[in-house]
Parts: sequence; C-alpha cells; structure tokens
Amino acid sequence: MTISNDKILKLAKKLYPAQIKWRRHFHQYPELSNFEFKTTAFIKKELKKHRIRIIPLRIPTGLAAIIGNKGKTTAAVRTDIDALPITEQNKIPFRSKIDGVMHACGHDMHIATVLGTAVILNRLRKDLPGQVKIIFQPAEENPPGGAIQMLKAGLFRKPKVDMIFGLHVDTTLPTGKISLRDGPTMASVIDFDIHIKGKSGHAARPHETVDAIAAVSELVGSIQKIVSREIDPMKPVVITFGKISGGTARNVIADRAVLHGTARTLSPDNIRKLPALIKRTANGICRAHAAACKIDFIADYPVLDNYPSANKILAESYTELFGKNKIEETGQVMGGEDFAYYLRQVPGAMFRLGARNRKIGAVNPWHYPNFMVDEESIFYGTSLLVKAVLKFFGK
Repeated sequence: MTISNDKILKLAKKLYPAQIKWRRHFHQYPELSNFEFKTTAFIKKELKKHRIRIIPLRIPTGLAAIIGNKGKTTAAVRTDIDALPITEQNKIPFRSKIDGVMHACGHDMHIATVLGTAVILNRLRKDLPGQVKIIFQPAEENPPGGAIQMLKAGLFRKPKVDMIFGLHVDTTLPTGKISLRDGPTMASVIDFDIHIKGKSGHAARPHETVDAIAAVSELVGSIQKIVSREIDPMKPVVITFGKISGGTARNVIADRAVLHGTARTLSPDNIRKLPALIKRTANGICRAHAAACKIDFIADYPVLDNYPSANKILAESYTELFGKNKIEETGQVMGGEDFAYYLRQVPGAMFRLGARNRKIGAVNPWHYPNFMVDEESIFYGTSLLVKAVLKFFGK
C-alpha cells in the first residue's frame, strides 16, 4: 500500500469546499446532547451518498460507519457531534439559528473534519489492508457522556478496534500547527449533585425551620477547603459549583436546595479520595444544620491518557505532510473529555488542531458565546487523520 502525500493533500483540497458547507450547516443547526437527531440524519445522508456502510448500533443519536477490507487490524477515528446551551454572539452569516444553542466547543469543525476523512478513506478503500471505524459520538458535553453508550452498544466489537484517533480544535494554537502530549493530558471529571432537605417556614421565625439555603451556603465554602487543606498541593484539584437551586420566595425559608458541582484532577490518588471527602464534608455540614443530605455522583470521566505509540504515528504523519516545526506540546488542562473512555479500551491519542487566527477573531477559548475558529484548520485535520490511518496500517 503506497499512497503518496501529494495524493492525500490533493484529495483533501478537493473536498475542502464541501467540508466548509457541512461545517456551516452544523453550526447553524446545533443540537444539545442526546438530541442530535437532525445532525445524525444529515451525517447518515452524506455517508449513504458516498456509499459508506453504516454500522447498526442501537442508540438514539449518533452513529458509526466502517470502511475498508477485512484484515488483521482495525483503526478508528472519532468525532463528537453535540452543541452547548449557549446563545451565540458572533456576527457571522452562518450564526446559530437555534435560540440558546451553539457549537461553542468546535464540534461542528470536528464533524466536518472526520466526515471528510471518511469520504477520502472510502475513495482509497481498495488500498486499505484493514478496516476503519468512523465514530460520530453524541453527548460529549453531557455527563456521563456518549462514549459509554456507544461502547455498550458494541462499537469496539466485530471487528475489534486496535487503535483510535481523536481531535479537538484549539484557538490557543495557530492554524497550521498541531499539539501532542504523551500520557495524562486532560483531567478526570467527577460531577455530582448535593440534595439538601430541611424544613420550610416563615422568614421571621427561623428557629422553627431548617434552612436548606443556609446549609448550602456553608457547604460551598467548606467543600472548597478540601482543595486547600486535604489535597497534596503538588497534585492539584479544582472543585467548582456552577449552579444552586432552591427557594420559592424571599420571605419563605427554603426546605430544599440542590448544589450542582464538578471536581477535576489529573491525579489517580485524588480520583479515589475525592468522592469520600465530598461525602464526609456534605454529611457533616448537613448534620450540623439538622438537615438531611443525599449526594448523587453523576459522572466519573477518567483521565485522558494518550498513548506514545499513537502520538508517534500522528507526529510522523504531520511532519511528512507539512514539514518540521509544526508540532507543539499540549499543556495539561483540567477540562474533561469522554474520549478517555475509549483509551481505557484500546491504544490511541487525541491531538489538538490549531484554529487560531487573530484576523477573524478566532482567539477566544471554548464555551464562550463568541467562540470562533479558523475553518482552514479542517484541511489540516483531515489530511492528518487520513495519513495517520494509512501509517497505522503500514506499521
């Protein structure tokens, strides 16, 4: 199997205009986690148009396809497909048409890149000595994440997957560059809700009540002290409360409140410790207030731990396509990514795809209402993924 770099780049350049159209369609019509019905239908239509076989998986949204010939090895390429509950503030012709929903994390770019990768690999299918699974995963943004449901549906079976590649656009990195990191790269995520039950009553007679909001207020500060007083400072932890629910009126003491939190760490020791520390603190504070307490742990994303063998394939592929000095080292971040579940099953890696361009305002980080990316990065990402799959088979 010998497919030249020039051929890969030529195919990627030819497909690029279609990918821009796909990306802008997805950007205009974003869908939230587990509701990506129209997105799934659009992807399915394009796959069928290019005669790419869809794998039957019993899942409501998302899908997978398979390309190539039966052989000893199978590669996989994954994209996420969901959007965020954010109102877009960008003034662009293809801004989101769905109120309060936006592709503010670049998943529209990921879909266009991976769908293009599938189309090109399908054109090269006669030369593939194995098979490639193309994964369009739902619900990356919504714990416990869509990776689990796809794995449970048999994604990595018949045939089994031997290596997986993923990508994430990054506006801290200039277009034309990628970044890689061996080992732990993104944090483990523990999402949890603390439900407090007290006793309601009149605001003027607090002694006859159990104030759930008073308990919640103390809980926020006390759980933060876990980070500063019970965690090794050389193994950092972040605990954030993004939402508090409770109360009905200013003059009524609330009998119920809910605290919605997330904890992140790159340390295996802390992953084991944190649930018990959160439970102990929450139960202690609630007892002190004579309130009842129930804790729901919603998600437990593992650390995203990239394999050096997969990164080596990505690095060699990108250098061969675009020359030297185009690869940087990815910094560790406390953000989570359910691609980590796949890496528990098989070797693989997620690379960062540079999408920064000051001229068009592509400088803001993920999850901002004016998040913008440089669409040219689609060409670089597609070329790399095609080359990486071919190199995987060559090795």
